[in-house]
Amino acid sequence: MAARGLAIRADVATATELRRLAKKEPLRRTAQRMLAIANALEGMSRAEAARAAGIERQALRDAVVRFNAEGLAGLIDRPHGRRPERLSEAEQAVLINHILRGPDPDKGEPCAWTLPDLCRFVEARFDKRMCPQSMSRVVRRLGLSKQKARPVHPKRDAKAAEAFAKRGSSMP
Repeated sequence: MAARGLAIRADVATATELRRLAKKEPLRRTAQRMLAIANALEGMSRAEAARAAGIERQALRDAVVRFNAEGLAGLIDRPHGRRPERLSEAEQAVLINHILRGPDPDKGEPCAWTLPDLCRFVEARFDKRMCPQSMSRVVRRLGLSKQKARPVHPKRDAKAAEAFAKRGSSMP
């Protein structure tokens, strides 16, 4: 008695239709799954059908299960999981507000935020440690550009700077 594989749903597409769709499919792995199922529908053994399509027999079995449950949409690669964000949405909003408000030199803050400064802020405020590289990714993901501001001395005289710009370095 020969072992019988999973029954393949035939109401969605025929073998020739699956082959036609596989030719047009831009995603290689999805096309391979379509071809393997088409081979199995035409009567090849599961091992031969998988080998002819360039996939493993277990991958064909998984594709058949997904095809039977979801139709053609089940053959498309699913997105991979990601690590959860280090900062919650509320914490990200506080960070954005802190960055856009800018530093206050009167409180002893630097003239411009640096990534290590932002890391220290996050650690003090949310008790979460981050390295500057991670903070750079967070800042970029939040849509803020990494700009280096020119340092400005807190006791700078705006009138003297304007007079210097007009006259140059000569003093009156």
